Amino acid sequence: MKIETLAAIDIGSNAIRLLISNIEAGASITDFKKTVFLRLPIRLGEDVFKKGKIGNRKREQLTHVMQGFSHIMKACNVSKFRACATSAMRDAANGHAVVQRIQKESDIDIEIISGQEEADMVFEAGGLDKVMGKKTNYLYVDVGGGSTELIVYSNQKKVVAESFQIGTVRMISKAVKQGEMRKFKNRLTDIHAHYAPLCIIASGGNINKAHKLLEKKVSEPVIYPEIKILYNTLARMTYEERMHSYNLDTYRADVIIPALQIFLLVCDICKIKDIYVPKVGVVDGIIHQLYYESL
Repeated sequence: MKIETLAAIDIGSNAIRLLISNIEAGASITDFKKTVFLRLPIRLGEDVFKKGKIGNRKREQLTHVMQGFSHIMKACNVSKFRACATSAMRDAANGHAVVQRIQKESDIDIEIISGQEEADMVFEAGGLDKVMGKKTNYLYVDVGGGSTELIVYSNQKKVVAESFQIGTVRMISKAVKQGEMRKFKNRLTDIHAHYAPLCIIASGGNINKAHKLLEKKVSEPVIYPEIKILYNTLARMTYEERMHSYNLDTYRADVIIPALQIFLLVCDICKIKDIYVPKVGVVDGIIHQLYYESL
């Protein structure tokens, strides 16, 4: 059996993630075994969406994180890795300068990827293309800290793919432009008109948490009324009450509210009841890409 150790880094608007996996390739089965997973809520989006750039403090935090990740990957004998940055770094006026500095100080090359590539990574990692029915239209919705990606699959083919500057950190920073929200709603209306009925495949840490809070089984969908009730319950609580009553971390107790708002908006406009949550992220997608590219 061949064993390879791969690593993935996701530099998001809300958090920075490191995933290290051992890939065990047998004659008939390839097993992806998670060995290390770290998540640090640096929230680059707080700077970028308010000031247009990454400030010195956040830049130093990010540099320290990347230096730490570099040491951890070496300690785990990682043979190959990829680091990707998403919405906040895309929008930051000094994004490329920060990337260059981190490369010098941590020896980690960071790629700033598009919203489309981000969504494709997550979708492919979940193997969702393999379980799609030909007679069902699917709306893939990935809600992140800085952006929301929409992809429509009809007859197992991608027919719509668009990224919007609407995300949880952007919303709590009051940095979502009215025109962007209007564009988002209009696109959803158009998607409903052309592809209804639809089923949602949802991605993002907040919908994953909602799925867990609602005590759903792995493959069991969340239904619209459940999300609505959870949202109303959480929205009535203070930030501290959410942490105490639902055991939410400090970095989750605020952003889960706008995330659920986005999913409810999608369901309302597209008349969707079932939300499937595969619980995969950008880091999972990177690991899968690294492995299959090397074959």
